[in-house]
Amino acid sequence: MDLDEAGSVFTDPTAYADEKRWHTATALLRRHSPVHRVETDGVAPFWAVTRHEDVMTISRDSERWHNAPRTAVSQDPAAPAPPIRSLVQMDAPDHPVYRHISADWFKPAGIRRLSDRIAQLAKRYVDHMADLGGECDFVTDIAAHYPLYVILSLLGLPEQDFPRMLTLTQELFGSDDVDLARNPSDTAALDTLLDFFQYFQTVIADRRATPTDDLGSVIANATIGGEPIGELEAVGYYVLIATAGHDTTSAAISGGLHALLEHPDQWRRLTDDPDLVPTAVDEMIRWVSPVKHFMRTATENTTLRGIPITAGESVLLSYPSANRDEDVFTDPNAFDVGRTPNKHVGFGFGAHYCLGTHLARLEARALYTELVPRLHEIELAGTPEYMQTLFVGGPKHLPIRYTIT
Repeated sequence: MDLDEAGSVFTDPTAYADEKRWHTATALLRRHSPVHRVETDGVAPFWAVTRHEDVMTISRDSERWHNAPRTAVSQDPAAPAPPIRSLVQMDAPDHPVYRHISADWFKPAGIRRLSDRIAQLAKRYVDHMADLGGECDFVTDIAAHYPLYVILSLLGLPEQDFPRMLTLTQELFGSDDVDLARNPSDTAALDTLLDFFQYFQTVIADRRATPTDDLGSVIANATIGGEPIGELEAVGYYVLIATAGHDTTSAAISGGLHALLEHPDQWRRLTDDPDLVPTAVDEMIRWVSPVKHFMRTATENTTLRGIPITAGESVLLSYPSANRDEDVFTDPNAFDVGRTPNKHVGFGFGAHYCLGTHLARLEARALYTELVPRLHEIELAGTPEYMQTLFVGGPKHLPIRYTIT
């Protein structure tokens, strides 16, 4: 593999489904071209940033590096701005103002109020594993539903709509996967967004007419500069929370179990000492890195590792690569449930640090706190499959066979 072949993994959805190929490529780039120019047909050129230090440097400097106009590698920065924008498309001064709308709901104090309910849901889904008779697809039967239930309940959406939200999320993030995309057309992701828009228009109207005590009502009735939040901005807020708020956690939970199955010594270590669950969860997030990248755009001429980058050029922050950086992590390709410290960037960093960090950790810890003491034997019952994606993803199938009480 040469450097250009290595750089091509960032524009090939199948690469993220092939762990060996992907990590071989990014290890090569970290060693020999950590700020690497990628030029691929059909994709606007960008610089791939693969070292942890550089990802952190860019993430800390939100004045020099903006999210707009290009958030993801598949976007054309010269194209008109998307009609619906969320926090990830915003920069200051808008970003901190809109982020503040829901910030209190996701702070540790706010999340602690959910602890008992999340523990109950964790038990409910582990009980469901037991009811399935010792064999299931951990992704489609458990991991896809548990965090979905948490986040959509927080928004106040009716439970009968949860399957629809799951399908739309999978179509949105899986638009590059033949098994998950709505259709093979170039407009598949846009069609899904339009469905989201129509659904959340109804939610906005309902919450404005009859406010409730859920997060959905807080968003619908928020004010920006003394004026009601715009409908498109409210929809963008809903879509971000309803999708990334559960899909990334699902990926970490299921990918984490796959890692434990691949490293039986770490599974034994965790079952012998369940107090390791918190560090094990952070290691799962590092290992899976559900958010594969975000893009930033230089607002001025600058340099990175001596490479000149011109104002208006894009950089891709590769979180999975940064999370395997040999300069930061001892034996980075080893899965270690007790890894301390663990300076992963699975939640990003800086002004755009993930709002749902504390909720995601609480959900994963609750599930594994319930699961580890009850699961006595476990093995793969088939071949795991991972999403073909360029943006967000993890396992799409994890067939397992187990003994559980």
